[in-house]
Order: sequence, then C-alpha cells, then structure tokens
Amino acid sequence: MKFTRQFLLVMILPGLFACQTTSPTNNTAGRATTYQDPGTRGAVSGIGIESQDIQGMTDQMMRDILAQSSLFATPKPPRVIVDAREFRNESASRLNVSSITNRLRVYLNRASKGRMVFVGRKYINVVERERELKRDGKVDVGTTGLMRKTLGADFRLVGSITSLDKRNTQTGLMSRYSQITFEMLDLESGAIAWSGIYEFEKTAADDIMYR
Repeated sequence: MKFTRQFLLVMILPGLFACQTTSPTNNTAGRATTYQDPGTRGAVSGIGIESQDIQGMTDQMMRDILAQSSLFATPKPPRVIVDAREFRNESASRLNVSSITNRLRVYLNRASKGRMVFVGRKYINVVERERELKRDGKVDVGTTGLMRKTLGADFRLVGSITSLDKRNTQTGLMSRYSQITFEMLDLESGAIAWSGIYEFEKTAADDIMYR
C-alpha cells in the first residue's frame, strides 16, 4: 500500500507542476492587428461590397447630388432625409446599408455648406419626447425657442442594392456584379428628382465570409 501511494504521487505531482507553471501568455499564436486605409483594397478582400466601394460610391453620389440644379430650384434650402429606412439590400452581399447612407449623409452635409437641410427622421421619437418636456414646463425652451411643428421633408433618399453571381465550376472562380441605385424622391409629388447609379464587378478564386 505504501508503494502504491508513493507511485501515485510520482505520477500526479509532475502534472500539477506543469499546470501551475503554464502561463496563458505562452498561447500567443496569431497575428498582430494592423491599421489599413479603408479607401484601398485590404489584405482580406472578396467579391462583396467593401470599404473602398462604400467610399467610392458615396463620394460619387455626393458630387452628383450637389450638381443637380433641380434639387436647389427653390429660394429656401431643400429639406432631405438620408437614412437607411428606404434603402434596401436585395443583393447576395451581406451588408449593413447604414454604412452607406450614414457616410453619404455626413459628407453631403459637410459639402453642401447650408445648401441642404438634413432632417433626422429616424430620431423623431427623441425629438417628440423633448418637445413634450418643454411644453409640459418640465424643462425650459432652450435657446432656439419653440416651433409649432417639427420639420417636414421635401426629399428622401431611396434606393436598392442588387447583384448577379457567376461561378466557374472547373476553375472555382467566382464573380459578382453589384449595382447600387440612389434616388431622391419628392415626398410631395412622388417624382424622382434625381437618380444615380454605382456598379462594379469582382472576380476571385475563393470568396471570403462577410459578417
């Protein structure tokens, strides 16, 4: 019995010491994070819509919108809604369309320099709660005073993303044609006041997973 206990200790103790001396810092296999220019093709790329495509299309659409004289025909700056609510992704690319509409709105707001008024319709609940607090006397009226109604909009950005995929079963090559349509909808008449399109096709041997 004594021999058995000694034998067990000899077998168990090295394992215990090994567990105690193993440090998590030894498990450092991998690659350090690196920053990349989102306007260029990164180290990981596929046939879907990527950062350089988003920058390219929003820059082009911004210039096209500002050059459209019909949008600025009235003496007052047009009120526009630019968000993702009516911008649909009908393509095979997995994409949060807000990444497109948010960038377009921010850069369009900067470049327009007051020529357009941007209505934050997706924040309407926030605005209505604050208006209720002011009118109930729970807070003061702020520095700009009270308005009888919140702003109505003249135009809204609408659009869609579509795609067409092809695959060569012999070579494994995959190809995707992506088409992104932007339009400014007149919210009173229903007319399309402006249209823009951005399209490209990509080919790769092995596609990557977009998340």
